[in-house]
Amino acid sequence: MNTSNNNPLNILDLPNEILLNIINKLSFIDVFYSLVDINERFNQLSLDPLCIHNLNMTVMTMKSFFEYTFSVDDQVLSRICENILPHIHSQVYEITVEQHSIERILLNASYPKLYSISLVNFQEEKLLHYLTGDSILRHLLSQQITYLNIDIQKKCIDMKNEDLDGIYSFTSRPCEISRIFILILSLCKQLINLNFCQLFSKRNASICIHQISQTMCMSESLTKLKVNVKDFDDCLYLLDSNLKYLSKLIINVEHIGPKENVTLVTKKLTKLKYFSLCSIYETFNYHERIIPLLHRMINLEELILFLSVVKFSSDVIDGIQLHDEILVHMPRLNKFTFSINTELLIENDIKTNITTKEDIQHSFIDKEFEQVQVGSYVYYKRLYSVIEYHIYTLPYQFENFLHLNNSFQGGMFHNVRRLKMKDNTHHFEHQLLKVISQDFPFLKELIIKNILPQQKQHSSSLITFRHLILLNLAQAHVDYAEEFLVDKNIHLPSL
Repeated sequence: MNTSNNNPLNILDLPNEILLNIINKLSFIDVFYSLVDINERFNQLSLDPLCIHNLNMTVMTMKSFFEYTFSVDDQVLSRICENILPHIHSQVYEITVEQHSIERILLNASYPKLYSISLVNFQEEKLLHYLTGDSILRHLLSQQITYLNIDIQKKCIDMKNEDLDGIYSFTSRPCEISRIFILILSLCKQLINLNFCQLFSKRNASICIHQISQTMCMSESLTKLKVNVKDFDDCLYLLDSNLKYLSKLIINVEHIGPKENVTLVTKKLTKLKYFSLCSIYETFNYHERIIPLLHRMINLEELILFLSVVKFSSDVIDGIQLHDEILVHMPRLNKFTFSINTELLIENDIKTNITTKEDIQHSFIDKEFEQVQVGSYVYYKRLYSVIEYHIYTLPYQFENFLHLNNSFQGGMFHNVRRLKMKDNTHHFEHQLLKVISQDFPFLKELIIKNILPQQKQHSSSLITFRHLILLNLAQAHVDYAEEFLVDKNIHLPSL
């Protein structure tokens, strides 16, 4: 293309296809405020029905790793609410709003075709006010909304819960959040899909309902639920409540402890077709709690497990055990994704035959895993009488990777955003960190737990963690702080 100073290229000279691609990369707020009413062509492109059917009326700003804002400038919001929304409201099917702008957005127009709403960055008290008062939001939820996403505002980091483990929570009131959850189920008569506090990985407010609810959770319509719970009993409570059409449950459980009730429920969960159970904290109750629940899911078609298990027995969770204890009880299962860390505690007076990595890999042959690629590693801590095992399906699907140690032999983990490295028998050296930077290319959070000094066998090669925004060295030797923050061999452009 030949251009000259006398004929500069103008954005209006671009074809509609390219302009639409540009518009789609901008936020709705930027498009509405900057492009609408410039000329007729921009109006047609900006207000195209395909562009406005899903409106995100928030602007996320990251103030710190733990603090985000979503509010829109008042002047910008006024123009959009007064001049734009009244003209497009009938074409809006999905909308995302935050607590400071929700009233103005909903009051300035009706939304007859709206079926999905996302409530982002809401305080508990504010959301309860809308759910219990005479509000437009309450009317929409009770009469119209079938898809609902809830995000509860983080108040502050609870360092007691953090436990120096790189696992962060926030000080919320479980009773209030649980009340919101129960209110939503009772209020939203048309609700099919509910995501309750799983929109953002760092804003994972949990409910605790098995002890506070006087009546069973009820919904005549809900088929899919995403939720975080405090205890495994909350998971059982939801599955055994009157969610009679629930077919898909994606649940994060903080604590999988021993049974509180000796009564064993054996009723089959025939409606459930999809079950995802994730728990980053270690549990001693894998066989006692998790396996009996899975045996009830006789019609399950897809299963996802992310677990950290501690065992005193010598049997390892491998392909044979997964087949014999899980797969044979799920005749309709066609997809199984897992990442299971097992820490085997060996009593000093017991001789244990160590299961090798080759044994682990061989256990997945001819056990209905023909179409599944599995990765694994074994790490024997002789000094501590501990053997660590990790088995996982490939390609690795989870955002978390826990307890990586010096037995790690590499692989590609493009989905991992949060990595915890832990080793109390051998130090981590520069070469392993280089492997980590290459094999986890999109890593955002790195937690290192290793109190042993490095031998400082640093090479001149530069290591870059391009996307890292959190580095936790609270339980690491000072050598790691020096290597990451003082030496010139590691580059952290996003930190």
